[in-house]
Amino acid sequence: MSATDPPPDFMAFMQKMWNPMSFPVPGMFMPTANVEEIEKKIAELKGVENWLHMNIGFLQMTVKTLEMQKSALSSFASAVKEDPPDDAPAGEPEDGKKPRKHKRV
Repeated sequence: MSATDPPPDFMAFMQKMWNPMSFPVPGMFMPTANVEEIEKKIAELKGVENWLHMNIGFLQMTVKTLEMQKSALSSFASAVKEDPPDDAPAGEPEDGKKPRKHKRV
């Protein structure tokens, strides 16, 4: 049998193509009539749903933390820009030059 020939069982080929990990896919060709299997699948999917909700909570908490960090950094940066350095004497400019005195005319 060459690589281009289709497999003898076409349904097995389609199952392999649509589901390469070979997980059972009920309802794809024939609906599941077993109640226990349906209940098992519901329980599995509820577990996945809970896991996803937990990850959403972690993601939202991370976003809020980063927003708070950004806000703190921006307020700190604006406070630093507004305050003059502590080592400059009061009344003198930061460049160290003395202000000029104007003569009265």
